[in-house]
Amino acid sequence: MKNSFKIILTSAALVLSLNSCKKEALNLLPTNDQTEGLVYATPEGYKQGLVRLYANYALTSPGGGDATSSDVGGLNPGFSDFLRLFWTSQELTTDEAVCNWGDTGIPELVNSTWAADNQFLRGLYSRSISQITLVNEYLRQSTPELLTTRNITGADAANVQRYRAEARFLRAYQYWVLLDAFGNPPFVTENDAIGKVAPKQIQRVALFSYVESELKAIENDLAAPGSADSEYGRANQGADWALLARLYLNAQVYTGTAKYTEAITYSSKVIASNYSLNPNYANLFRTDNNMGNTENILTINYDGVNSTNYGGTTFLINASIYTSADAAGMSATAFGVPNGGWAGNRTRQNLPALFPNTTGTIDRRGAFVGPKAEVDAITDPIDGLKVTKFRNVTSANVPAPSLNGTFSSLDFALFRLAEQYLIYGEAVARGGSGGSAAQALTYVNLLRQRAYGNNNGNVSAAALTTDFFLDERGRELYWEGHRRTDLVRYGRFTGSTYLWPFKGGVRAGTNVPAYRNLYPIPTADLIANPNLVQNTGY
Repeated sequence: MKNSFKIILTSAALVLSLNSCKKEALNLLPTNDQTEGLVYATPEGYKQGLVRLYANYALTSPGGGDATSSDVGGLNPGFSDFLRLFWTSQELTTDEAVCNWGDTGIPELVNSTWAADNQFLRGLYSRSISQITLVNEYLRQSTPELLTTRNITGADAANVQRYRAEARFLRAYQYWVLLDAFGNPPFVTENDAIGKVAPKQIQRVALFSYVESELKAIENDLAAPGSADSEYGRANQGADWALLARLYLNAQVYTGTAKYTEAITYSSKVIASNYSLNPNYANLFRTDNNMGNTENILTINYDGVNSTNYGGTTFLINASIYTSADAAGMSATAFGVPNGGWAGNRTRQNLPALFPNTTGTIDRRGAFVGPKAEVDAITDPIDGLKVTKFRNVTSANVPAPSLNGTFSSLDFALFRLAEQYLIYGEAVARGGSGGSAAQALTYVNLLRQRAYGNNNGNVSAAALTTDFFLDERGRELYWEGHRRTDLVRYGRFTGSTYLWPFKGGVRAGTNVPAYRNLYPIPTADLIANPNLVQNTGY
């Protein structure tokens, strides 16, 4: 039942209030109108608890899209969706995207001048902590001892063991987000006392080891890719291996020690599993991408009617288009949101420059529209080409369900096979063992054959330099939340060796100090927790 978990998630808004996190503290219990003994009295209660953990990625409030407050305190609910916050931190601060909105905090991100009180960075930090807090409590309530006390045994207990592994994966993923973006966050697991003392700060190297050890510890408890237990939208072994591959690709940044051989090992595990490239690149970003698509490894599932918010793919689609057809020919109706269109996000010229043209007639991945590629003024919505990648329509161009003609039913892939091909290739190019340049070339050309529709885009082995892989990742994965991490790994996010418009707040781009490779610990958390020390430079 590939769609069963997505269907279950659409009802999660009805129970979202059961575990609402009201504070940004890792050592607090989620507030709860029912006692844990009632919530987790049955096997179904544990399944619903797991649904809540997944729903925290796609929902922001029990009130849905029209809510006036979010479950991340102090943040506009329209801003507090995980994907919107993550995307903003990974794309708006790079050469791939620019936004003309003046909301507090956005211009600072676009200009690489963010401070420790930036509301979007605080939102991402708080959303990750919210997810970790929920997982910690779920794990406290699902120990073998408690299962025995609640008379949950046999196959039901085995199912809960798998749910625990999924919960630990979700926590490891959020600790990876904090590791990558903030470096040295507060750290608490289910084994820590609740509300007794403020959480301790963990250093980046130690957090890397923790995430690595958690992912390895749960590997055998997760469902195998393609198995009957591997439901769409749930973490399985493929997701576990994919995150390990990503973790190892960036290990030198995180720890000072390269682990490219390990990146090859775990990307190869994914590649050898039950995944294959979708033959049509565009269909990865259409609303039936949950049907027969074996490229996506783990998705955030959205429903444009039953579980809505102004983040997620609703944000990705609407922020890139106008209400009616503009000079670029992009209309909200054509994108499946006839009453949407917010006119905010565009590309900086560096991104479309990676492609042979900007119309997608050669490399189909690079389909942009607009009269002007150059960004001379951030606030001018005409400056910068618009991205046509994400649409709330099916692969047959049929509009998908959309409440009020605004919300999106498009699922978003946190991991997909194409990324693993590129991790394998880059790790080989960087000297990792266990792979081959010939195999890397095969993987790259499979992606390019899909993009070109023929062999015209094929490259030779000599082309597979480390710089090639940065550019190819830009072509294949743009606007999917990878770019900041990639630029940091290549030493180009800060400094002056690589520039883009308004990097450092200057039209031509200028030097950005190296300390900005990490985001600051939010001021509010520094005040609340005396154990925390701010990252250098802030």
